[in-house]
Formats: sequence, structure tokens, C-alpha cells
Amino acid sequence: QVQLVESGGGLVQAGGSLRLSCRASGSTFNNYRVAWFRQAPGKEREFVATISRVGGNTYYADSVKGRFTISRDDAENTVYLRIDSLNPEDTAVYYCAAVSSRRYSTAVVRTTSFYDYWGQGTQVTISS
Repeated sequence: QVQLVESGGGLVQAGGSLRLSCRASGSTFNNYRVAWFRQAPGKEREFVATISRVGGNTYYADSVKGRFTISRDDAENTVYLRIDSLNPEDTAVYYCAAVSSRRYSTAVVRTTSFYDYWGQGTQVTISS
């Protein structure tokens, strides 16, 4: 099993940047694919980005491509999500999730049910 803890959220002005962290404990972190999701008030949780176990292959939702960057540092047991050019529509609770499955398809990695472990989330609020 793996435990995930997100951090780095806060209140940021539009146009700024933010880096979220997802720190893992309890298991060998490089055995897990990790993803970021977000959930805005009144909306369903939506996929943002994912990074593979080995090689760090990444995949992004079209809505965030070019502004969001996912990366991992397995020595630090941490996955990061950098967000540039923040806008009010980025306001949400951001969650990281992990799965040990090696299965991959763009449809599968976008679904919440694919992931076995979740963090508690970190709030990101963008002021205009």
C-alpha cells in the first residue's frame, strides 16, 4: 500500500504559477503510476495529468496541455504538478492518485476508478 499527501495549494493571483507536491510513503514509489485530478465546486472530479512508473511518460488532459507539467522524483517519493498562467477556472481541490497496474490506455488512465490510492487533496484558489 501507499499513502499520499498533497501540499502546495493556496490562494494565488491569476497569471501566477504554482507547484503542487504529492509525497508518498509506505511502499516502493517507483512501482506506481501517479495522476493528478481536480474537483471544482459542484463539478465532478476530472483528470488532469498522469506520469508512468518507469521512464516518466506523461499524458495530459487537453484542457491543461501546455500550462501544466507533471514530473516525479522517485528519490524523494514525490510527484509534482506545476501550473503556469493560472486562471480562475483552475480553482479546485487537487488530488493525487496512484496505481500499481501496468495497464495503459488514454481512456483508462483518465478514470478515477483505475486508481487504488488517493490523497486528501489540496485547495487551489485563483483570484482574478
